[in-house]
Amino acid sequence: MEQRVVTLFHQSIEATMNAGELLAPLIAEASEMIVHTLLAENKLLICGNGLSGALSQSFSAQLMGGFERERPGLPALALNGDAITSGTVARNHGRAESYARQVRALGQPGDLLVIISTDGSDSNLVQAIRAAHDREMGVLALTGGESDSDCTALLDVHDIELRVPSLVASEVHQVHLLTLFCLCDLIDSSLFGGYEE
Repeated sequence: MEQRVVTLFHQSIEATMNAGELLAPLIAEASEMIVHTLLAENKLLICGNGLSGALSQSFSAQLMGGFERERPGLPALALNGDAITSGTVARNHGRAESYARQVRALGQPGDLLVIISTDGSDSNLVQAIRAAHDREMGVLALTGGESDSDCTALLDVHDIELRVPSLVASEVHQVHLLTLFCLCDLIDSSLFGGYEE
């Protein structure tokens, strides 16, 4: 049992290192995209399903409530955070519309949609991207897998995809979490100055 734990830790480290080397420039670019959105007085709408939904709520909370230092809250909303709204929309308009309808109601030109998904194939995320483009919003997609997904196919040249090159959902989730921490760090440094050593 203990050896299995050690093996899982080693696999986690390997997956994280591989993704870090691949994604570092894109994560930096994504942080600039978010900073530009915030400096233009726009907001982030964030969504995901299941554990990815938990990550979207965590990211929203860190932007709004603070990351590792005291600073003003940043405008971010996890669309899956309101179970009543999501449930009502899904019941009345179908699950595929659960985020798209919220994007159409809340999104403004210049806002940024952030989707988080291990494989990028969820119909409600696909529809959310379509709605974001209709509202002249940019899209940042945190995905996983080794090939293009349904979500990837909808991204345009102004959007960014941070794809973790793994088919193992737990590895994708862990790299997504670290990616979100990196984004928070870079956003705070850009908006409020670097950290003292």
